[in-house]
Amino acid sequence: MPTIIEPFRIKSVEPIRMTTLEERQEALRKAHHNLFAIPSQDVMIDLLTDSGTGAMSSEQWAGVMRGDESYAGAPSWFRFRDTIEDITGISNILPTHQGRASERLLVEVMIGAGQGKGKIVPNNAHFDTTRANIEHSGCATIDLLTKEGQDPSADAPFKGNMDLVALEDLLKTRGDDVPFVMVTVTCNSIGGQPVSLENMRAVRALCDKYNKPFILDACRFAENAWFIKQREPGQQDRAVEDIAREQFDLCDGATISAKKDGMVNIGGVLLIRDPEQFIAASNLLILTEGFMTYGGLSGRDLEAMAVGFREVLCEDYLRYRIRSTEYLGEKLLEAGISIVRPAGGHAIYIDAADFCPHIPKEQFPGQALACALYESGGIRSCEIGSVMMGEHAHMELVRLAIPRRTYTQSHIDYVIEVILDLKNRASELVGYRITEEPPALRHFTAKFEQIAHANA
Repeated sequence: MPTIIEPFRIKSVEPIRMTTLEERQEALRKAHHNLFAIPSQDVMIDLLTDSGTGAMSSEQWAGVMRGDESYAGAPSWFRFRDTIEDITGISNILPTHQGRASERLLVEVMIGAGQGKGKIVPNNAHFDTTRANIEHSGCATIDLLTKEGQDPSADAPFKGNMDLVALEDLLKTRGDDVPFVMVTVTCNSIGGQPVSLENMRAVRALCDKYNKPFILDACRFAENAWFIKQREPGQQDRAVEDIAREQFDLCDGATISAKKDGMVNIGGVLLIRDPEQFIAASNLLILTEGFMTYGGLSGRDLEAMAVGFREVLCEDYLRYRIRSTEYLGEKLLEAGISIVRPAGGHAIYIDAADFCPHIPKEQFPGQALACALYESGGIRSCEIGSVMMGEHAHMELVRLAIPRRTYTQSHIDYVIEVILDLKNRASELVGYRITEEPPALRHFTAKFEQIAHANA
């Protein structure tokens, strides 16, 4: 097979400031060892997140110039609305400023502000803001992953699948307490793993059987559709856009952070089929975000989203996107570094517990590895383990999230070199303790300090 190359040319560049080891150590100290607090100019390769960090295309920038800033009913709104309806088949569409705004509206409409006590929302695996928004209502959350989805070394095609037996058992025993069922595609918190159409169809059937709404967290709907095309029997000859449409056909609504597969720097979408719930969400949007034809965004943002949601379904782009992530994963595996297998769509997840076996879970091995990657090579990553997820953590991971259309292969080769060098010195890494934390989403603002080796 020919080498897969980037299906784009670079028209604009941004310089990277090459920092020294001493500068990075000082930056870590000032940030209290929280990588979210590191100024971005002090980061050489930023893999903290793929959310809103990608490069927009020339067509998107052209859309930015075309953006109409009328408060209500701008042409930019209609172009955005028509694009989303064409892709998803859902006509009740609200723009929001990002995915968590969509989640907040969904929760308030389907659970109620502060009305969630005694209720529970199942998901294959909730991501951080989704869980936080649901639990802020007083509702509990539960992750119903299959066993293979909880094993980083298991090499299965659809590790993001919902455990259907566990879901039906929950709906049988606590059905009255379940306001809706949610599935995240791809499943971010366990390695960007996809969910099969077969699994989603079965979830839909169970929701119909027990009369429950089925909601998608569809931030990476296009990447999930590509995995379905590549891995699911009978899907190979279908167009990605057709598979994507079937995903949406199965659900009663969806939250989307357009900062992922919308290919933009800011923006989100809320889709709700039920007319009464849509009206309620629209009223809340007007109250807190803006009028329902702009949702807290500018017209130029809507234009960029309209283009981005089209571009993400390009199969040449998706082939490159998934292959470039696989390349990073393959090189780490060849070097004996344990990662969540197979490679996810948007990121590689290093198994920090395996990388730092001498650091116990309560000393946050993922945080130790993430800080060491920054100190050693200026690479900013993200802990997804006991710091972020607390008691809900399935694994102790460090996510290397790849921004879309941003870094070249030589950048990724540099990341590989830094990780391999660090692996040879892994026994030198020390654990962390939290010295200060907020009541929720602590990974964003918590402060840390290192724990000295017992024999130091």
